[in-house]
Amino acid sequence: MDELSLGVPKPVLERLPNDDETAAADMQEAVAGWEQRLNRAIEDAEDDREAAARVLEAIDRFEQRHETYDDLVPELRAWGQSPIYAIAWRTLYADVIAQLHAHEELGEHLDRERNARLVEDGIRLQDL
Repeated sequence: MDELSLGVPKPVLERLPNDDETAAADMQEAVAGWEQRLNRAIEDAEDDREAAARVLEAIDRFEQRHETYDDLVPELRAWGQSPIYAIAWRTLYADVIAQLHAHEELGEHLDRERNARLVEDGIRLQDL
């Protein structure tokens, strides 16, 4: 499987306050770290299915973090605080997930692995 290349979308960085360069650097450092760990996991996997399973575990964590930041936005607004950082991180997680699914070779394997997990969990169409 080809090596992954992830990045922080320019629109996310542009929405951050101009006087705060730390948040942009933190996001870029986080994405670089995720890219490194995911590429190492893919490299260490015995086959494409195992690689997809490892990436899918990361996607599950990213989805949980996305939900956490999504829940935080209205809470910050209710307290009169700016939710700009929560919105930026929420958007970043969603974009990284999209980047992983858009990866040419990996996307198909992710779909197959997610479907296999659904069947493994005992969820069938007749149960829906």
